[in-house]
Amino acid sequence: MSTFDDREDKFEKKFAHDATLKFKAEARRNKLLGMWAAELLGKQGEAATEYAKEVIKADLEEAGDEDVFRKIRGDFDAAGVDQSDHQIRRHMDEFLEEAVKQIQSEG
Repeated sequence: MSTFDDREDKFEKKFAHDATLKFKAEARRNKLLGMWAAELLGKQGEAATEYAKEVIKADLEEAGDEDVFRKIRGDFDAAGVDQSDHQIRRHMDEFLEEAVKQIQSEG
């Protein structure tokens, strides 16, 4: 294999690895976010776990984070939970950082 082919192969493997890590981190972030939101919505136990799964599923609607944000925002509004858009987005960022740390510590 030529040096170019070797470099290309390594780049492709790194790209695939990074994409997998990004997907795992976002899914874990969504679970953490869902559990946080569930608590504010008064859900506990299995109901909280099911709600977190709904948040994870919401992320499959479109690319990016807006589908997750809309899910949380809509549920908070419907239940009268007082959280600003900024607070929700800040928690999304914080939970993503936490998810990345958790994944890195596992590997």
